[in-house]
Amino acid sequence: MRKLLGISYLAVSLFLIQSCGNSSKPESTKVADSANNAKIDTTKNNPDTVVIAVDKSDAEFVVKAANGGIAEVDLAIIAQQKTTNGDVNEFAAMMIADHTLANEELKALAAKKNITLPSSVGKDELKIKDELTRKAAKDFDKAYVDAMVKDHKNDIKLFEDGSKKLKDNELKAFVDRTLPTLKKHLADIEVLQKKVK
Repeated sequence: MRKLLGISYLAVSLFLIQSCGNSSKPESTKVADSANNAKIDTTKNNPDTVVIAVDKSDAEFVVKAANGGIAEVDLAIIAQQKTTNGDVNEFAAMMIADHTLANEELKALAAKKNITLPSSVGKDELKIKDELTRKAAKDFDKAYVDAMVKDHKNDIKLFEDGSKKLKDNELKAFVDRTLPTLKKHLADIEVLQKKVK
């Protein structure tokens, strides 16, 4: 018995050492999607258990929307720290205010539907965040504004598709309330893009 326990401790120790040596952690959005898929699978296997209140595509939309919302706030915080342009600073403040509000609303909906959200941005957004953080002040504004134009076009497409395809009525209502704000952000940042060189 002691020999078996010793072997078990050794195996666990080796696993922990290997895990500590592996600095690569799973992407937050993938972790959230996996958690949601597991909840959906549990519901399918046991119809008496209501584990998640939406289908897989609705849960995936929520994860993508949350990821985008977190990224908007993170990038806006960086913008406020790096920019000397008053218009860029004002846009960043609007991003923080509007997306924090939308993020909180989405977080409440996700909790109600038992959807796991990402705890941080995905790898693509992290790459943009890292690139913007490293930009010199003179190059920052254009890079940030260009990133915001691209990001808002992607967000609008995601939300327009969601408006057509989401099955959950509360999620659709969230999309329909949020979409005009995203379109206003895009219009504002496109105006700013013409000014920032």
